[in-house]
Amino acid sequence: MVQRVERGAPPIRHVTTRSIVAVRGSSLEVRADRVVGEAPLEIRAAGPDQDPVAVAVTMRTPGHEDELAVGFLRTEGLIDGSEVVGTEVGDPIALNQPDDTVIVRLSRPFDDSAVAERHFVATASCGICGKASIDEVALRCGPLPPGPVVSRSVLIALPELLRAAQRAFDETGGLHAAALFSPTGELIAIREDVGRHNAVDKLVGWTLDKGVSRVDPAHHVLFLSGRAGYELVQKAIMLGVPIVASVSAPSSLAIELAERFNVALVGFVRGQRANVYAHAWRIH
Repeated sequence: MVQRVERGAPPIRHVTTRSIVAVRGSSLEVRADRVVGEAPLEIRAAGPDQDPVAVAVTMRTPGHEDELAVGFLRTEGLIDGSEVVGTEVGDPIALNQPDDTVIVRLSRPFDDSAVAERHFVATASCGICGKASIDEVALRCGPLPPGPVVSRSVLIALPELLRAAQRAFDETGGLHAAALFSPTGELIAIREDVGRHNAVDKLVGWTLDKGVSRVDPAHHVLFLSGRAGYELVQKAIMLGVPIVASVSAPSSLAIELAERFNVALVGFVRGQRANVYAHAWRIH
């Protein structure tokens, strides 16, 4: 059964309160302000009777750490998702914030040689440096098959639907969002994060529940609140989503990637307008 995302209070540390000095013309006002949280997350992976292997440290907005860890491993091609048996946070005795470390437990041994080869370095702004090349993506998955098409009326309605579901953005104005929609415009799931790539990875992690997929990504649309860069299209391909749309611009490499892997790529979805950069046959 598809799970829907409920609106409510953001996760702990997702949003924090700070005292600020607000400049309003010639006047100054000391008041409280809500700001987005940001903290490092160490992602580890381990198979049966295996010591956890440190994979990456990424800056992220606290909340949904298990989804982020699983989603990151999946979209970077380090796991296929089916081998995930569970997750756990760090040692509460040794760590002040145990959920700043997540260990993904697998049903098979984790190959740490892939981590050594990739040299993952992550920030909230740029994602993971040293991404796999397009050819490396091709080794892990082929062009996506024909699937659903989305009407133009649904497409241009997505920004408003996404904005209405951004609960933490309402408080801070400082978060990216990624959401899965059905071809008819039904919101399936949404995740927010200070890093646009983290928002997508959290969404990918949400689709997997201990190795079992909650939804079939091949029948959904990935909608992004920011620009559609190469790394986000890559993650969509790894997930198997055939349509990626964004309120902002795609990059040239993102377009090349979408063209090669049969992904419809749509940018500048604003008001009654949108630009289709690749595989327009998926839009009608």
